[in-house]
Amino acid sequence: MFILKSVVGKLWITIIGLVVVVLLTLSLFLFRYIETSFPKSKDQAETLTRLAVKVANEISLHKEEQRYLQVVNELLSAQGASILMVTANFEQIDPPFGQAQDKTFRYTDFFTKADLQKALSGQPVDNRNTSSGLPRAPLSNQYTAVAVPYMNEGQTQTAGVLIMYQLTQSAEETQAYVKKLFVVVGVAGFLMTTFFAFFLLTKITQPLLQLKKAADLISRGEYDTRVPITSSDELGELGKTFNHMGQKLSDTIKALSHEKEHLASVLRSMGDAVITFDADGKVILTNPPGDKVVRDWNEIHWTDDWSGQDERQMLQKPETVPEPLQPLFQGVISEAKEMTAKLHVQSEVWSVVMAPLYSHEIVRGVVAVMRDVTEEFRLDKLRKDFVANVSHELRTPLSMLQGYSEALIDDIAATPEERKDLAQVIHDESLRMGRLVKDLLDLAKMETGNMELNLRELEVNTFIKRIHRKFAGLSKEHGITMTCILPEEELVLYQADEDRMEQVLTNLLDNAIRHTPSQSLIQLSGARTRYKGEDAVLIEVVDQGYGIPAEDLPYIFERFYKADKARTRGATGGTGLGLSIVKNIIEAHEGNVHVKSQPGQGTTFSITLPCKAV
Repeated sequence: MFILKSVVGKLWITIIGLVVVVLLTLSLFLFRYIETSFPKSKDQAETLTRLAVKVANEISLHKEEQRYLQVVNELLSAQGASILMVTANFEQIDPPFGQAQDKTFRYTDFFTKADLQKALSGQPVDNRNTSSGLPRAPLSNQYTAVAVPYMNEGQTQTAGVLIMYQLTQSAEETQAYVKKLFVVVGVAGFLMTTFFAFFLLTKITQPLLQLKKAADLISRGEYDTRVPITSSDELGELGKTFNHMGQKLSDTIKALSHEKEHLASVLRSMGDAVITFDADGKVILTNPPGDKVVRDWNEIHWTDDWSGQDERQMLQKPETVPEPLQPLFQGVISEAKEMTAKLHVQSEVWSVVMAPLYSHEIVRGVVAVMRDVTEEFRLDKLRKDFVANVSHELRTPLSMLQGYSEALIDDIAATPEERKDLAQVIHDESLRMGRLVKDLLDLAKMETGNMELNLRELEVNTFIKRIHRKFAGLSKEHGITMTCILPEEELVLYQADEDRMEQVLTNLLDNAIRHTPSQSLIQLSGARTRYKGEDAVLIEVVDQGYGIPAEDLPYIFERFYKADKARTRGATGGTGLGLSIVKNIIEAHEGNVHVKSQPGQGTTFSITLPCKAV
């Protein structure tokens, strides 16, 4: 079956078919020619019998006329016939004219004595149609022979038998011979064609199979596959072209692979998130930051929309365009142009640039480049707040200084007491401006790392009690109860700057008193804890004040940041630098400060310092 499906097999079948068609056509015309050109065996025997009877009669009548017999001999030669003469005693005699090349034949080569006996009785006998029941004579298949009686000179009695024979040229035998010849030629043609097909199998099919195998290997990624060149014909040229194509394909694949690796390296090294979507919104390609964004944002969406589903079902959700990117994605797909936007996702701010991907002027997808600008957004907001707060903090004292100094210059104060009050206000505002400048300088030193710490051992219980006594009177004036809770065990910081730590607690307690209503409680406490695997001291300032909104908590340690301005007490408001200074001092001691607050329920500041602070 394999060879029938191959090129050589089809060629073999085609050649055999052509040979069969040619032989059949030739045989059809040849048989028709034989039928029209050759007599049938029966007709040939009848014709030969009539001729033999006539010759027998003529011999009987003109046996002595040499000229006449010569004419008969020529006539027989023209017909291709020869004669034998046998006496009544079955003795073969020479005919009155030559037997030519056939004189070596005997009557027994054509007839039996029984056949001749029948002829002597006056009945012509045909060697093709004898009824003696005996085997036919040896030459009966090659010659048509007839036996007729001939008379003596007086025509009184039968003298013997004249046998006339002729090579058989009947249509039936000729056709049988031609059929045998066609069978032999057909078998020879089949064998030669089969041999030719197997010869071509090695010259054509094998190289083609090698080309097919090499093509399969190349399709599986083995681009170094080559085919051997064994000839200089068209197949050899095809093999050379195939090898050249394989080399070019290998070089192209290597170049594409290098380009892909280069692009992948660039994408992996990018800090921005890069995501490619198809036209249906499915993720095609991402770099690591982009993959994290897709998973995180889709997880947020699934958490909202697939509540109650188990984790396995959530993980099976396809990675598609995250919900925050949907409007921008649809805009790029519909309008086929680049778009940019800033997205606020939970507490993060992202700058997104989306551009369409084209395939034959059709938008086939979208590529999105995303950058987390939360820090830039926060710094920009702090910068704006810093400018606004500094302007606000300086405007009030400057206005008061300018106004009261003009009053003094214009002698608006009529009495010494009024002038003293005006001077006192100018003095107080100048002190306030001095504190602001001092805090700014301290904060600048802290942020640049130039803050000097006077580190020594600090007994925390004694330190906290002193701070409590310092603010007890002030809190009492505001109708606030201040308590102090300390453990019985000794709390020691082996390396701490007492003055800086006093500045920290002063800022925290001052804020607590200013933001806590009367008839409330402020608690100052100390305890032992663990921080980063080491012994540490925990100091907490807890108030029952107005609290801080959740959206303001991440920014309260920034410079000049103030929460709800309604919670400040007018002229008693701070500069907005205290908590920033607190954070920097604690971090300089390798500690941590944390705040917890709820509006209307108070605020808790927790300071954790390692006992062996550096």
